[in-house]
Parts: sequence; C-alpha cells; structure tokens
Amino acid sequence: MSQTTVAVFFGGNSNEHEISVITGMLAVNLLRAAGYAVVPVFLPRTGGMMSSDRMRSVGDFRTAPDFPYVRLENGGLVREKGRKRAQKIDVALNCCHGGMGEDGTLSALLRYHGVRTASPEAPVSAVFMNKRLSKLAARGMGLPVLPALCVREGTWKHEKDKTLRDIEAFGYPVVVKPCRLGSSIGISVARDAAGLERALALAFRLDDDALVERYLEGKRDVNCAAFCTDGACRLSPLEEVFSGADVLTFAEKYEGEGKRTSVMPAELPAPVADKIREIMQTLCENFDVRGVVRGDFLVSGEEVYFNELNTVPGSLACYLFGDTLTENKRFLTALVEEALHAPRREKEVLVSGILNGAVFTRGKAPKRP
Repeated sequence: MSQTTVAVFFGGNSNEHEISVITGMLAVNLLRAAGYAVVPVFLPRTGGMMSSDRMRSVGDFRTAPDFPYVRLENGGLVREKGRKRAQKIDVALNCCHGGMGEDGTLSALLRYHGVRTASPEAPVSAVFMNKRLSKLAARGMGLPVLPALCVREGTWKHEKDKTLRDIEAFGYPVVVKPCRLGSSIGISVARDAAGLERALALAFRLDDDALVERYLEGKRDVNCAAFCTDGACRLSPLEEVFSGADVLTFAEKYEGEGKRTSVMPAELPAPVADKIREIMQTLCENFDVRGVVRGDFLVSGEEVYFNELNTVPGSLACYLFGDTLTENKRFLTALVEEALHAPRREKEVLVSGILNGAVFTRGKAPKRP
C-alpha cells in the first residue's frame, strides 16, 4: 500500500472530549496497522491543534499533553514554531465527538484548506448536531418523530407559566435533552412539574436550548449505521440496546456500569426493521451523506420514530460493521480509500474583476446608489 497520509483529528472543547480521545487513538492505531502514514492531531480544550508521532495511546492524554502546536495551511500541517511544514494531508478523519468538532466547524475548516475528508461534511454535521434542527429536517422529509418543543433558557426564565403549559400538553413523562450534546450527557426524564424544573435546570447548565419531547414508556432503542460512498449507502445490521434506566446513561455506555447490553441483529418484526432501514436510506440520500453515520431510533410496538443522527458516532460505528479488530481495520481502510478516490466537489469559481473596474480605481469611494 502506498504511503497515503491520514490525519486523525480528535479531542476538542466538548463534554465528550475524553470519548473523542478514545475513538481517535483507536483510529490512529488501526490505520497505522493498515500501513498508512498516520498523523494524530489533538485538539486541546483550550484551543489550537497539537501533533506528534509520540501520540501512541490514550494514556498520553490523561494529563495535560505537551506536544508541538500545529495549524492547517495549504493542504497540510505547519508547526507553529519556525513555520516548519510538519506533514501534508491526503485524507482527514474526524473523530471529534460533540462541540465544534462535530457541529461542522472542523469539516468546514478542512474544506477551506483543501483537505479531503472521510467524514460527513459541514451542512449535514451542523443540522444533526442540533436536535431542534434535526427534528425540523426529519419532519420536512415526512419522517416519523415524537412531538417535541424547543425551550430556550431565556424563554423559560421569562415565560415559565406559558412554556410549562405547552410542555404539559404532551402529558408526563417527558424527556429533556440539551440541544447540542451527545453521549446521553444532561438527559433526564421528568414525571411531574417539579421533575421538569430540575431537568431543565440541568440542561441549561450545559446548553442554551433544551429539547423536550414525549417519553415513551416501554420503548425499544435501536441503532443502525450507514457507510455512505458516492452514490451508494451500505447499512449495518440493526442493534437493540438495553438499559437499566429510563434512558441509556453515559455510565452504561462508557464506564461499564449498570445493565447495558445489546443484541445484534435486533429481534424485530420485519416491517419495523424495514422501516428503520428505509428512514436511514432516506436521510443519507437527501443529505448526500459521506463517511459513516449512525441513526438512533425509538420503537414502540409497530411504530418507529427517528431520534437522532450521529455524524461522528462512538468508535466511528466500527463495531456495527464487524466485531474484530481486523474487521474494524478493514472498515476504516474502506472509509479512507473512498475519500481518497472520490471526485472533488468544487466547481469553477468565477472572478468578476470588479475591483479592477473604473469605479474602484479613481481614488474615491463609489457613490451610493
């Protein structure tokens, strides 16, 4: 295999910073084993970018790391000190969960610098990082979603009685989620008005907006990932995730606590499974998704509801496409190779020449029309 250079971005100023480090170093080491020249790019919470060949394991980030700072420039990385070119980049892989890593900011920055990416682009990332926008997008495509209300912190403070009435129209219980967070952080279920106030207080500690939606008792949580290539969408088997709480918690996901287990493939009636796959296909095709994404769904009886789409899913959803490190390595290789050989999206950029026109070359400001 030729020495294609892959830059793996991870970290960032996010509540999911540590999870991103785990995903990032998994990708770094699997891609190194696959024969790529891998450049780890760590985004500290305080801003900027660091890169070093000495980044080898999660343990390198347990304390504040002291690696050289770099920045993007002309399709590569440049060291901050001395402006020494650190490394060209053939393909970038985004492993930043949450924050500006997942909301499209990093994707836009990479595109601005002419770097190919094996991850979803800025528009789809921006929409689906925000739970309010993702609900609007899903409704616009006619996809089934639960009734929900976005509550802004200022509105709750100044119009509490009206907002409370609007929420209670759903009927308790309701689930309250910070609009721009993932990994179940800040999510809680409220079964009465007092519980709702506590849930919103928690959400507003972490975000300016909270999404409140009807909670389904006895719901089933089902995941489906999609690996999207140019013009095609490969779906993973469906996974059902079980929890010992009202909602799957951060501790169950990442700390080995509670009763978190899963079954794959999920044991679902054929019409339900088909509906989930159909929704995933619709989302990926309408948003022209590239890279890998994971859709989360709620199932109640024969009803299916779209919950959210993760554009930087945990472990990049490798485990949904294979349960061995060899299969995970093969999957990441496919992501990189797809991005490397996909046609670039940029078209011709027109230059008007207006700045060289007479109106701007007379030494006077143009008159207002």
